[in-house]
Amino acid sequence: MDRRQFIEHVAAWSAGACLATPFFDVRSILAAEVKPKGDSLLAVAKGKDYAALVGRVMQPLGGMGQFVKQDARVVVKPNMGWERTPEQAANTHPDVVKGIVQQCLDAGAKRVLVFDRTCNDVRRSYAKSGIQAAVESIGDSRAQCVFQDESRFVPVDIANAKSIKKFEFYQDALESDCDCYINVPIAKHHRLTKLTLGLKNIMGILGGNRGEIHKDIGRRLADLNLVVYPKLTIIDATRILLRNGPTGGNLEDVKVLDTLLASTDTVAADAYATTLFGMKPEEISSTVAAAEIGLGVMDLTKIKTVEA
Repeated sequence: MDRRQFIEHVAAWSAGACLATPFFDVRSILAAEVKPKGDSLLAVAKGKDYAALVGRVMQPLGGMGQFVKQDARVVVKPNMGWERTPEQAANTHPDVVKGIVQQCLDAGAKRVLVFDRTCNDVRRSYAKSGIQAAVESIGDSRAQCVFQDESRFVPVDIANAKSIKKFEFYQDALESDCDCYINVPIAKHHRLTKLTLGLKNIMGILGGNRGEIHKDIGRRLADLNLVVYPKLTIIDATRILLRNGPTGGNLEDVKVLDTLLASTDTVAADAYATTLFGMKPEEISSTVAAAEIGLGVMDLTKIKTVEA
């Protein structure tokens, strides 16, 4: 089954025209469409105006128009899983999300959806993160911060995955319903995985019992990223959480860096982001596992870093 057939299968399953679980064939898709060729490009930008910083960090990658085409259906996936304010650095900064959404609209997107599967109460998390208000403040009906619909989680069989063979994915993030998936995690400490970055941000589009992923978590995160691999990852390091993640809460645990990272290679973005914490990429199991299966470049010497 190639990617086109997978998309058709998802659509048929959702319409009730097919009872078989959608089947994602890693072998036929990975080498042709995911694995980066040559050095991976990573853009780094610093500044206090976070919405404007989005435009700067996108310049070395050719601008948002390289990824969002006219009438595209776009998903912008931040971390907004916690009842925390922007200053507490548990969620993606709302100004970063607003800047990305605005750029998608300016590029001609037909629809931009922003959502997350939260850990705390969904309505309070959306509100306290500031992201819901930031999206609404744009005042464009094409951009919506929406609550996930439990009926839209689709079971997917993952052929040749190393550790997890089946899981539920949110349909609006799958290519049957999304032309451009933009991954926007915050860089922060995590007590289980040491750090939570781009690869782990996929948790917010997964249904079912996410606790299952905690067993062999690095390998399982890599497997799950095979199914939904972002066209673009923008890591929010405007302020990072150094301790007591992922929930945070204490401002003493927060370090302000005023930095954004952007790449088409999530592994490369994660690898570089570890250095912001004084760590090495090989210390993060998901980065290692994803690099091993060809999802991206972990070797910092093979990542072309450009300051925007």
